[in-house]
Amino acid sequence: MMMEKYRNLHIKLTPQRLAILSYLNGNTSHPSAEDIYKAVQGQFPTMSFATVYNTLEALKNKGSVQELKIDHAKKRYDPDSTIHHHLICNKCKNIIDIHKDFNLSLPDEMTEGFDVLGNSIEFYGICSKCNK
Repeated sequence: MMMEKYRNLHIKLTPQRLAILSYLNGNTSHPSAEDIYKAVQGQFPTMSFATVYNTLEALKNKGSVQELKIDHAKKRYDPDSTIHHHLICNKCKNIIDIHKDFNLSLPDEMTEGFDVLGNSIEFYGICSKCNK
């Protein structure tokens, strides 16, 4: 199933890329490129960080991962490309997916002619672990 999903993207599936894709498959931790690199480096010690970054860029360009810019220190990646929102801990930066539709609309005078196609909402707070 995973192989078929990525084969349909028409990107070169090298062993290194397959390891990256395997790590991302079903991953809900919203890892950074560095997190992914550290996780798969054991399998491929000679793999460069650029390979991870380039793979993520290719997946992003194909719409298979979302690049999250909610952590100013580093980009995070979400392999769940369905429309959803995020809940972010201000302390530990843990990110949780929120799969709920919020029916929001902007008044016409605010859209300045835009045809609004969707939205992405970020909720911020302190997670239960950090609250202890």
